[in-house]
Parts: sequence; C-alpha cells; structure tokens
Amino acid sequence: MTFGLLVLHLWGFVLPALAMALFMPWAGRWVMGPGPRPMRRHMAVHAVGGVLVLVAGLWWHGQDGKMSTYIALVLVAATLEWLMHRGWARR
Repeated sequence: MTFGLLVLHLWGFVLPALAMALFMPWAGRWVMGPGPRPMRRHMAVHAVGGVLVLVAGLWWHGQDGKMSTYIALVLVAATLEWLMHRGWARR
C-alpha cells in the first residue's frame, strides 16, 4: 500500500467522526440553546470521542463499518453534547 492510499483509508475511517464533530455542536445549539463552552471546544471533544468510538468498534468487531459502531458513534456524540450543555441542570 502506498502512502497516498494509506492516507485515503485513514481519512475514510475517521470521516464519520469528523462529520459528527461538525454537526453535533450546531444541533445541540439548536435543541438546547447556546452552551457555556465555545463551539470549537465542542467540535474538538466530538472529534476525539468519535475517533475513539470508531477505533473501539474496529477493535471489537475486527473490521470497520459495522452498523453497531455507527449507532454507538451517534449515542456517544449525543451524550457528549448533553454533558457539555449540562443537560442534567436544565429544567
């Protein structure tokens, strides 16, 4: 495998997590209002959390692209957004 193909494969692997990292802070702001932290921090937390979920799914299943991994990605992203907005303290 060439270096270019390796980069392309890695990009394809982390792309769902990065897409969720861009989408979730805006969705959280739309649903729960402005958060106490800046949007960039939300995006960074989502990116790191999402990549960790994808790596855990790859380790658990032995292959990439399982639907259960993507479901876990969505659930973790929603939970992270709720935590960063301090959803437990809202009425």
